[in-house]
Amino acid sequence: MRLKNVLYGLSFCMCVACTGKQQERKVDVDEALNYCDEQVHRALSEFHNGDSIDYTLMPKNILSGQNTWFCKPADKEEWTGGFWPGVLWYDYEATQNDSIKEEAEKYTASLKFFAEIPAYDHDLGFLIFCSYGNGYRLTHNPEYKKVILAVADSLATLYNPKVGTILSWPRNIEMLGGHNTIMDNMINLEMLFWAAKNGGNKNLYDIAVSHADKTMQNHFRSDYSSFHVAVYDTLTGKCIKRCTHQGYSDDSMWARGQAWAIYGFTMVYRETKDPKYLDFVQKVTDVYLKRLPEDYIPYWDFDAPDIPNAPKDASAACVVASALLELSEYCEPENARRYSEAAEKMLVSLASPAYRSGDRASSFLLHSTGHYPNNSEIDASIIYADYYYIEALLRLKRVYEGKDVLDN
Repeated sequence: MRLKNVLYGLSFCMCVACTGKQQERKVDVDEALNYCDEQVHRALSEFHNGDSIDYTLMPKNILSGQNTWFCKPADKEEWTGGFWPGVLWYDYEATQNDSIKEEAEKYTASLKFFAEIPAYDHDLGFLIFCSYGNGYRLTHNPEYKKVILAVADSLATLYNPKVGTILSWPRNIEMLGGHNTIMDNMINLEMLFWAAKNGGNKNLYDIAVSHADKTMQNHFRSDYSSFHVAVYDTLTGKCIKRCTHQGYSDDSMWARGQAWAIYGFTMVYRETKDPKYLDFVQKVTDVYLKRLPEDYIPYWDFDAPDIPNAPKDASAACVVASALLELSEYCEPENARRYSEAAEKMLVSLASPAYRSGDRASSFLLHSTGHYPNNSEIDASIIYADYYYIEALLRLKRVYEGKDVLDN
């Protein structure tokens, strides 16, 4: 179901479809997108070394107290390399600035080698679909499509038919005790779905569905909170352990893990139109929403023992805000209204001085948490927060314009 009119009525002064009342826009989307564009230009100016930029170096984070991006080479040791090219593509979409398009093309090209090497873990979707995927969506460059299809085939080699999921971390089989699948992997399924309907192997669709079904079966507790990791016996396919890697404990609800689940299963419903996924993702969403603090930005783990003094995770809020704007289009009116209102509350907080980097750093946002148990990227600016933030803003802009969230 597409409830464009419901959302339009919710968010526009001119429309009264849902509430019978005129409502003002809650987020100044154009101002927020202009802010993002300013920060993009600031970052690009910092990356210049004389008259050139090293396009193989991708911004990763700005740690607390620092003000410039820490960059890492675009290689297979760094899973976040696709987000900065994706940010540039989104900024180009918002501004139609050809100079930004040129920068997006150059950074994207640095990732082409992933189409030429064997799969090393599940992060290929993050790396390629955020970069080449957005690039193809906006330019229809046939070379981009070739790269996406090649990498989708590569990712599929990590699928174990005995288990029914894609192996997330081949390097951690021994450490975790078997075929491991993490919640983050749900996001990478989008590239498989896309490839299956855009000239790739049709079996990629079946792999994505199988992975989603097994994740739905084994990654969730009875209250629909999620485990970060499920471990399977490689030979029998039986789930033998559920645990965390980045959350507070095996029994806690890690904020970004739940965010990946909300985003991932919303996307799976879009691609399959199977109502079981729509019903399921609303339950997964509701347990997240009911435990949020007043500003709608979660603590890094909902069960962190030092709440309210625990670090926040703006990145999880960005992922969920973007997902909820899409999910709202598929739900019945009451939930559509509730989810879109929640997304707007998240984006209002993220646009506030409390979360904007502003003059303090060249990122969009502050206060994300990467890997708390590893004491890594705590209270930092992180590139994937910026990626999903600008994606959410573009989606909300389409809602305010009366368009479907995924209109191009």
